[in-house]
Amino acid sequence: MDFDRTWKSIAAGLCGSAAHTLLMALKSWAAILPSFQPYDDLQALLTTAIGNSVDPIIPWALSYFNGSVVLGFLFGRSWQILPGRTGVMKGLVFGFAVWLAMGLIFFPAIGKGWFAAQSGLGIAPTFFTLVMVLTYSITLGVAYSIFTSNVRRHSS
Repeated sequence: MDFDRTWKSIAAGLCGSAAHTLLMALKSWAAILPSFQPYDDLQALLTTAIGNSVDPIIPWALSYFNGSVVLGFLFGRSWQILPGRTGVMKGLVFGFAVWLAMGLIFFPAIGKGWFAAQSGLGIAPTFFTLVMVLTYSITLGVAYSIFTSNVRRHSS
């Protein structure tokens, strides 16, 4: 495993997580879907699972770990096989796959149904989460492309 590339994928994941955080801050500031709070739902799920209250920072920390380390690493490892020639396109494809997984696994796990369809807010959460994930993943793809451009140039 290429240690340098691994750290670059994690750094790119951190960039994507920062973009996600900015979008969530905008969501809060602009009162976009104010009753749709998936982090609160995750906190409630964690509280139920461990049988004790969970500090609100825990879901955010898990999100940063997942976005920076887990997804950043997976993105870096799958860079060569992702369709597209640019970081934007690779990020878009990766993000769509992550959004599908989130809609089919995460939202049902927190009691919101597939793609948050049972949140009582119509289709808006589904579209917002797509925008949210694509904001993360396109930023991830562009950052990874920038971080590794020198590596790719020298290895070609």
